[in-house]
Amino acid sequence: MTEFTLPHQHGEKNIQSIRSELAQTTGFEETSAIFKQLSDPTRLQIFWILCHHEECVINIAALLDMSSPAVSHHLRSLHESGLIASRRDGKEVYYRVSDTEGCDLIHKTVEQIMEIACPKRKVDYSGSAEDVIQKIHDHMTQHLSDRITIEDLSRQFLMNPTTLKKVFKEVYGTSLALHMKQHRMEKAAELLVRTDLSISQIALAVGYESQSRFTAAFKDAFDTLPTAYRKKMQDKRK
Repeated sequence: MTEFTLPHQHGEKNIQSIRSELAQTTGFEETSAIFKQLSDPTRLQIFWILCHHEECVINIAALLDMSSPAVSHHLRSLHESGLIASRRDGKEVYYRVSDTEGCDLIHKTVEQIMEIACPKRKVDYSGSAEDVIQKIHDHMTQHLSDRITIEDLSRQFLMNPTTLKKVFKEVYGTSLALHMKQHRMEKAAELLVRTDLSISQIALAVGYESQSRFTAAFKDAFDTLPTAYRKKMQDKRK
């Protein structure tokens, strides 16, 4: 067998090995097909989502503000290429990135190229669902003035809304809405006593744009109006 040589010699080494690898065209074709799949930005977004959390079509569609049929089209292509796997639970089908070294490498490479932080490093998704719920709780209590929806939390923490509500109730013994209402009312009571903020300002500080709704919620929690509560507590301090 004649040894292969390049037309121009520049001191290259391992030319025979490189030539041999180039002859194995199947591997290059398969890899090219994978890159072709991920050349579509939407498909790359779906792949990236599924690198961090198993999800259903409806939730992926919500995250990307797309229709479910459009998402299903991309999922089929990714599934056929072996980049993602699926499982059925009753009528629902869940998708995740395939557990392969190649997919893990692509995941890391995408984030390095884009210079974005992996949610697994920003939030410890490798921990239990309870760990994520604790982080959601901490986030909510630190942003009492914001009206954050379950959908917002689902997108930010990559947790299915149904699972989020279920696990939150298991951990804290009540719904997220009722639990955060309690935190808001406790914060409002503190502001009424320790500051000279107006009732409307305090309402905004704990996430109520409507002063009347805040007043009703406060009365429901403390069985008294905010103004009466402030006066009562101030009298006690005299």
